[in-house]
Amino acid sequence: MKQHAILRVTSKVLIPYILLFALYVQFHGDYGPGGGFQAGVIFAAGIILYGLVFGLNAARIIAPPSVLERLIALGVLIYTGTGVATMLAGGNFLDYTVLQYGVFDGTVLADHLPQGQHLGILLVELGVGITVAAVMILIFYSFAGRERSR
Repeated sequence: MKQHAILRVTSKVLIPYILLFALYVQFHGDYGPGGGFQAGVIFAAGIILYGLVFGLNAARIIAPPSVLERLIALGVLIYTGTGVATMLAGGNFLDYTVLQYGVFDGTVLADHLPQGQHLGILLVELGVGITVAAVMILIFYSFAGRERSR
């Protein structure tokens, strides 16, 4: 891959901006277009580009499959944990309005936390983004690591 110096240098410049844009889409998703799924795919695209340019082994070093498997579980846990937290606070599953009140004493936490809707959507989208990014990267590893049959 040393003969592709322009591709390697260009990728080194672009990948941080791709990952930064994924974070922007992730945390701006509750105000405009975007959110967890789109951010996860964009983040995975940055890692996949790294793997295509620098090799599959290099990509597996920066994003090991064992860590990605744990991130999948963490993302699902964040999503379902948000729903369970809303149920424990007295609402329905993923009823974000109850998140603006304290779970134990019922006092309004609006001075310390964002509104319930905003906080709930932010947490759910974060869980979706983490899960989607990790799954997409693992799918890439699965297909890129296969031997060609002739």
